[in-house]
Amino acid sequence: MMSGIRTPWRAVAAMFAMNGALYGMWAARVPAVAEKFDLSHAVLGGLLLLLAGGAILAFPFAGRAADQMGAARVTLWLALANLVTLLLIGIAPSFWVLALALLLFGASHGAMDVTMNTWATEVERTMARPVMSSFHAMWSVGTAMGAISGYLALKAQLGLLPHFAAAGLVLSALFYWFGSINWQSDTHHGEQKGPIFTLPKGILLFAGLMAFGAAMGEGAMADWSAVYMVDVAGVSEADAALGFTVFSGAMVAMRLAGDRVIRAFGPVATARGAGVVAFSGALLVVGFATPDISVLGFALMGLGYAVVIPIAFTRAANDPNMSPGRAISSVSTLSYGGILLGPPLIGFVAEASSLRFGFGILAALALLIICFAFAVRPVAGSAVTAKAAK
Repeated sequence: MMSGIRTPWRAVAAMFAMNGALYGMWAARVPAVAEKFDLSHAVLGGLLLLLAGGAILAFPFAGRAADQMGAARVTLWLALANLVTLLLIGIAPSFWVLALALLLFGASHGAMDVTMNTWATEVERTMARPVMSSFHAMWSVGTAMGAISGYLALKAQLGLLPHFAAAGLVLSALFYWFGSINWQSDTHHGEQKGPIFTLPKGILLFAGLMAFGAAMGEGAMADWSAVYMVDVAGVSEADAALGFTVFSGAMVAMRLAGDRVIRAFGPVATARGAGVVAFSGALLVVGFATPDISVLGFALMGLGYAVVIPIAFTRAANDPNMSPGRAISSVSTLSYGGILLGPPLIGFVAEASSLRFGFGILAALALLIICFAFAVRPVAGSAVTAKAAK
């Protein structure tokens, strides 16, 4: 029995924060990477596609590993791998080494997404109340911490490797200590003979598509918000990092309140309202590309995207037809795959037309959240999801 400050909730929350912090550090330094290697929008988009490919390839293997060996144990292994691959990005001496590092960073980041969410559902069931949104809030706390470290590194004129090494090692050591608890994860071996790559089926497919719309926007914000602020809104590189910081802060605030909102209005109404808010924010960013209005639009997008993926993952974990690891990995193929597919799509569209038009795609994707919100209706007989329904 655990006591003291290292509780199951805090252990999982620390893993979400570590994963988010490492990704936030990367997101804050995308313009610096582009400048270091003299990358065009199209080439940068291609590199981000490699990052996306690594994650998508890793999702099903991570789900199977979580089911077979336990989500908690695998999450801790992947946390270390995620840190190492970020450092590889920092030391990359050439374009091709950078490409390999991004592929590996995407794989470790995506695999950890699956296993830590699977671990989160185990803790949620033990606590017998909705807490998934609070875990994702900690991911947003982590991304904000990573983004702030990037802002400070730019002010101090630190290079990529000194920034990643200093901030990455300090934050990771703290989060890893919280996550290293004696937790016995569930194991599921019954579905291991099926195909390794699966997509969600039935109603779960629509939940995945709903999450896809939110995740595409979230990924685009992580990798392109700073570039948008520089190239379109016309601010300095250092001030551009504040755009993603505001976005991340809005997500933190909404995710901290998300479990209470879901209990009050139910997951379907909450998801649909979130889609409307995200859609409105994207229209502001595209329609009024001034620094102040862009930051306001980023904040609304953060508020809108915040609860969509937690709701979809809770629905997946309680699916009656699939094990939690397999269900979450299948939804992740659409949802968190969208986090990594959004940036290259924006890059290709920006190269063909403009970055402003590329951000217009996010408004269209927000409509998926509104259209498919019906799919996250709680599964009959699920104690946790039943508590989340009004």
